Amino acid sequence: MRPSPPTPRHNIAFWTLSLAAFPISYYMFTRFFRPSLKPAKVLGNPTTPTTATALAASASTMSSAGDHQVFTGANGCFWGPAQMYTKHFKNKGLISQKVGYIGGHTANPTYRDVCSGRTGHAEAIQVTFDPSKVSYAELVEFLYRTHDPTTKDRQGADVGSQYRSAIFPHNDEQKEIVERITKEVQEKHFTPNGRKIVTTIEPAKQEDFVEAEEYHQDYLDLNPSGYHCSTHRLYW
Repeated sequence: MRPSPPTPRHNIAFWTLSLAAFPISYYMFTRFFRPSLKPAKVLGNPTTPTTATALAASASTMSSAGDHQVFTGANGCFWGPAQMYTKHFKNKGLISQKVGYIGGHTANPTYRDVCSGRTGHAEAIQVTFDPSKVSYAELVEFLYRTHDPTTKDRQGADVGSQYRSAIFPHNDEQKEIVERITKEVQEKHFTPNGRKIVTTIEPAKQEDFVEAEEYHQDYLDLNPSGYHCSTHRLYW
C-alpha cells in the first residue's frame, strides 16, 4: 500500500531529509541495480570500423605480421568494457583481456586504493591481440564506440578520476594512431551533435599496468546480474 503523505507540520523535515538522502540513494540504486537501457541504433556489425584510419587498418590486417600486441584503455568501471571486448572480439583476434589499474603515481595499488581517488590510477582494460586478425586502430575506435567520452572523470553514476576516459599508447606508433582515431571519431560522431571528446591520451609503458584482484576478472560473465554502468553500450 502506498504510504500517506506527511502532515503539513512535517513537510519541511520530510523534504530536507529526502533531498539530503537523494544523492546517496541514487548512487546506491545505480551502482547495484542494472539500469534499463533503450537498445542502441547500431549501424551494421558493431566491430566494423567507421573511421578512415581504422578502416584502412582493418583492410591490411591479413598482411600484418609480428608478435602479439597490446591495447590499454580506460572508460569507467572496468567490468563492462571487459565483457564487451570479450563478447565482440573473442573470435576476431582477441587473445586475452585483463582489467587493472594504470596512469597513477603509486606502486602496486589495490582496488581500495584506486577507489579513494588519491593514487591517480584509472580502472582500465588491457587487451592482448593478434594483429593479423584485428588492428590496434579498430580496438581504439571500439573504446569510443562503447562509452561516453564527453564526460570528464565520470561515466554514469561513477564519478572520480579513476573513472576517466583515457587511452594509454605504449609506443609512438600507437600514440599516432590514437590521435588520428580520436580526431576522426570527434568529426564523424560528436561534432555533428555539438559535443567534445575529453578523453586523455596518456603514453605509458605496458608494464605500468597493474592487474586487478582476481575477483574483478571476467566479473560480469561470472556475475550476470552484477553492476553494469549505464553508459557502457554500443553508440554506433
